Amino acid sequence: MLLNIILLIVGFVLLIKGADVFVEGASKVAALLHIPQIVIGLTIVAFGTSAPEAAVSITSSFHGTSGIAIGNIIGSNIANVLLILGVAGMIGELVVKKNTFFIETPFVLVITVVLLFLGYADENISRIDGVILWLFFLVFLYYLYRLTKRGDDSAIDDIPELDENDRLWKLIVMIVLGIVCVVVGSQVTVDAASQIAQAFGVSDRIIGLTIVSIGTSLPELVTSVSASLKGRNDIAIGNIIGSNIFNILFVLGTAALVAPAGIHFAPGFLIDGLIAIGAVVMFMVFVGKNMKLKKYGAFIMLISYVCYLVYIL
Repeated sequence: MLLNIILLIVGFVLLIKGADVFVEGASKVAALLHIPQIVIGLTIVAFGTSAPEAAVSITSSFHGTSGIAIGNIIGSNIANVLLILGVAGMIGELVVKKNTFFIETPFVLVITVVLLFLGYADENISRIDGVILWLFFLVFLYYLYRLTKRGDDSAIDDIPELDENDRLWKLIVMIVLGIVCVVVGSQVTVDAASQIAQAFGVSDRIIGLTIVSIGTSLPELVTSVSASLKGRNDIAIGNIIGSNIFNILFVLGTAALVAPAGIHFAPGFLIDGLIAIGAVVMFMVFVGKNMKLKKYGAFIMLISYVCYLVYIL
């Protein structure tokens, strides 16, 4: 048991550091090749914080541990809103941009409903469902592209800048090293999580919704808390909403496309999905007309997440 816990921690470290190294290396190579920053930001960098979820869910779909594959995504989305925005909101009052509140956040609600409909209909997320999710994802990418063309750069994350030490061969080594860490980290994480689930006699779904989802949400936590401390509210909130969209559309869509027989959608995920919807609605209610998430609202969101963990455990 102790060994599996250590391996789980090692897996998370490899996932998170590997994603960071890959994104930095790939972004700088793209910059060297004179690819526009907008393209880098909307693809490589935007993918960065969702890389751990992607690696774990895709690996899980191949291993047949669908509980971890879907539980990781839904659990991460719940943790992103209630836990991470709750923590960031307790640090400082978060101001929400209009397009985030009126367009991106409702979009999260829509695609979550679509996911639940696709999964609950035949208890499976098939390759056709994966195509549907990817079509929504392409629509979202086009929306981000239009935002940045209008001069709204909050739609993309910070892009690493080149310096004199950035040689092409060094950056390629970084990319390869990052990919290796993500792949190995996902394998170690999924195997260790499965072993822990068996040892405690709990389902893959519970492990995916709790330990794995919180672990893979660490990049979002670090980014949002750091942004909140710096007063960059648009990044703190945009990072979370964007990550939730990436998780459902890109991560789960891709996992469904590569899974040989699709991904089994356990009936219990319907309740978890409804809680994910409820978390977003709660966030919108607390933001309200003032377009601010105040500390009392953030505190209630944190308490709600604790109650959710108690409920599923």
